[in-house]
Amino acid sequence: MKIFVLGAGAWGTALAMNAAQTPERHRVTLWARDGAQAQALRQDRCNSRYLPGLGLPAGLQIASGSLSSLAQELAQQDLLVVASPMAGLREMLTQLRALDVPVVWLCKGFEAERDDNFGLLGHEVQAQVAPALQAGVLSGPSFAQEVAMGKPTALVAASAFAPVREAMVAAFHSSSLRVYANDDVVGVEVGGAVKNVLAIATGLCDGLQLGLNARAALITRGLTEMTRLGLALDAKAETFMGLSGLGDLVLTATGDLSRNRRVGQALAQGKTLQQAVAELGHVAEGVYCAHTVLQRSRSLDVEMPITECVVELLDGRIQPAQAVARLMGREPGTEVAQA
Repeated sequence: MKIFVLGAGAWGTALAMNAAQTPERHRVTLWARDGAQAQALRQDRCNSRYLPGLGLPAGLQIASGSLSSLAQELAQQDLLVVASPMAGLREMLTQLRALDVPVVWLCKGFEAERDDNFGLLGHEVQAQVAPALQAGVLSGPSFAQEVAMGKPTALVAASAFAPVREAMVAAFHSSSLRVYANDDVVGVEVGGAVKNVLAIATGLCDGLQLGLNARAALITRGLTEMTRLGLALDAKAETFMGLSGLGDLVLTATGDLSRNRRVGQALAQGKTLQQAVAELGHVAEGVYCAHTVLQRSRSLDVEMPITECVVELLDGRIQPAQAVARLMGREPGTEVAQA
């Protein structure tokens, strides 16, 4: 199977490395937008910026250059994997829209608000710029470093098209990476987006040393918020009890490798948002999509109090202790009816 991964960040590199471990099954190419990075990958056989110390498999090929110059090669692939941040998805899909090849993306989040619409999920962006593509999303609880190291991981391959789901499973299912198919693209994408915002809240909780009880409460009530928004967008409730909902939320909210959790911890220590993001050196999608999550929820009349507190905290309108007081001071209610 010929697999072309577009984007040599941590996650794109990790998936490419994992698939390239079986050269008898797959021919895998990793594309870097920056020519200098591509040259370094070829020479060092390591992505020293994003996955230092982890060597690239011998069979993993490295490509660079404009996508237009690679059009003929891209058209001959069995699967194209877009491994850009959410901010780059629209441009990438626009350039790929004429190809008759399954396309999937890895990014999790909402696109920033544009003049003509609210911030969109990945499948909504695709519907605007590349409606003819047979496309989908690969998501689930996964840290790039662990996938690159071959540690056991489970993901979900979501698409409205069975051949796309089958292509993702064929490309990435292995002895160390288990891939489950799902046709609920909306639910998978909502879970992947909202969990990043909620992880900032749990990082704040841990940074303030509020205890495990508080963390469990935030995760559980956060799952309720995520599910409510998903159902309002026509997702399936059961998706949020799966890998891309509960699974990804637990990992991102509790794992030490979580960038979004680390942002919350830094804010709890009194650092500014700018300082917290600068220390990461990587993208923390929750910072960039929190406002859009809240905006979409309000447009649908969906109550998301944890998300509201995260947005006010990121904007500097409240301090960490005030965010906790705000949540704990809410009026009592039944568990199912109120967050």
